[in-house]
Amino acid sequence: MATLSRWCRWKSAAFMAALATALTLVTGVSVALAAGAAGGAQASSASAADASSAKVATKVATTSATPSGIAPAMSCAGLTSLDLAAVVPGVPFEITSAAELAAGSNTLGNWEACDVKGVIAPQIHFEVKLPETGWQADYLQVGCGGLCGTVTVSSAPASAGCAPLTSGAFAVASSDEGHYQGGGLFSADPTLRADFGYKSDHQLAQAAKAVIERYYGQAADHAYFDGCSQGGHQALTEAQRYPTDFDGIIAGAPANNFTALNTFSHAWTAQSVYLDGGPATITNADLADLHAAVLKGCGAPADGIIADPLSCTWDPATIRCAAGQTSTSEDYCLTADQVTTLRRIYAGPTDENGKLLYPGYQLRGSELNWAGIITPATATGTSGDISFVRETLRYQIFDSPQPTLTYKDVKFTAAYYKKVMQPNEGMYDATDPDLKAFKAAGGKLILWHGLGDQHIPAVGTMAYYKAVEKVMGGSAATEGFARLFLLPGVAHCGGGQGPATFDALTAMTDWVTKGEAPSSLATTSVDSGGNTTAGRPVYPFPYVAENTTGGPADDAGSYTPVRSTAEANLTLNRLGSFRSGYETVGNWVHGKWVVSKGKV
Repeated sequence: MATLSRWCRWKSAAFMAALATALTLVTGVSVALAAGAAGGAQASSASAADASSAKVATKVATTSATPSGIAPAMSCAGLTSLDLAAVVPGVPFEITSAAELAAGSNTLGNWEACDVKGVIAPQIHFEVKLPETGWQADYLQVGCGGLCGTVTVSSAPASAGCAPLTSGAFAVASSDEGHYQGGGLFSADPTLRADFGYKSDHQLAQAAKAVIERYYGQAADHAYFDGCSQGGHQALTEAQRYPTDFDGIIAGAPANNFTALNTFSHAWTAQSVYLDGGPATITNADLADLHAAVLKGCGAPADGIIADPLSCTWDPATIRCAAGQTSTSEDYCLTADQVTTLRRIYAGPTDENGKLLYPGYQLRGSELNWAGIITPATATGTSGDISFVRETLRYQIFDSPQPTLTYKDVKFTAAYYKKVMQPNEGMYDATDPDLKAFKAAGGKLILWHGLGDQHIPAVGTMAYYKAVEKVMGGSAATEGFARLFLLPGVAHCGGGQGPATFDALTAMTDWVTKGEAPSSLATTSVDSGGNTTAGRPVYPFPYVAENTTGGPADDAGSYTPVRSTAEANLTLNRLGSFRSGYETVGNWVHGKWVVSKGKV
């Protein structure tokens, strides 16, 4: 059977010989994942029932004997007649519709699909796109963003130009995580909290695999997950709690420290911009001049992209306005309040003892990406951070809705941190650094994060990866199954000033199926016409790509990997910690919602 690499070829950039030992190729045995139980008899009967369908008979005759993929074993419409409620123990679900999707209407690529929609109890809505030709026995599950609330199977965030978007090699699925509106109101129900926090993706993986097995008459050979933001949170939840669900997991800009991020990190930047609850000290109009000052202060190269922003400690006070000075674009300067605001943003949320309440802070060089999120359009306008905090405070972290709370009510104290974190991190967070079970199952993990991320500071992902290294026995033991890639200038899940288009999915499938660990990822900038305008390799943490050759800044060949001392030596004085054993699970027992310790 043809493998995925027939469609996509990973072309990694040349890697320095000095790193050959540090980034040793590690091969492992990948685990073939079987779908839920009760496959054989029901699948056979379903195939027999549909054998009279001329369309199915034609597909079997024309595709099953060719290298173009595995043909369906039954008709698309026939899926709606299957009783699947008991197929996966503990995961009752049903298919609500199954319709043929024309290739021209498929946003994933130019391939016909059986578009399946369904519900997992109580209300996890999902969608699976099943290729009618070209399927290579692979399954891809994609995550959602924000607080989810919609089912979107339209793209995979880190797979530009690869098979899911072009050839139909994957069956692709996603869900709304158990609710159908994008705010936090759903969290007033404990069942929906659990579905969002940790449960829905595991249940979708089981249900989708069962549907796949019945449609094609065989289980998927390999399963992959690709998500960014909340999707990155979903990805790490799967690696930590359900280590055998996926062979390969791609986690971008993960919101895995969900509770502290949506409470302390966002509230801190909001309170910093709106000092003492007053008008905003920094607005969108300041960002271009501020960014230019930061680039100069950090010694950025001519292309304006800081390769290693963690190493820059530029102080906003260096451009404080002199007495009587008025700031202009030609001579930009900061008021005393603006200096205070920026120092706080670059430092991150701290308690009364100076300890971080979230393991991260905004990196210098990210300023252009703050518009609308950290900074408002006008001094009396509102920011995205205010909205994020509002939903979490009102509906997600307390036992009952608190509809009057705002970002102003968050207290940056050790006592308030304990009040918020203890009852919530076990349900919402995915910060366990112990990935031994995932590694033992043959799992592979690619983490990636834009260094210009305005929503989720990349420092938190660096800190998590270092915690994984500590638990797993060091960098060499970790990079054999997990690697972190940091993209300079890239904003939240893409965009920004640096090359942000790349294909981690091919790198992942090569790692899983051929044991070829990615020594770099090739990132590009693409204009509105689809033309590549710049290229740059990114290397595994803690190496950064620097132009050591003097070649053109937009040429990937100009760059070589240089070890970042700032990244390698990153330490955070924080109140919380990355640890195992914080996880909780919730279940209804005799009519009462019971939360207990432990992984599922």
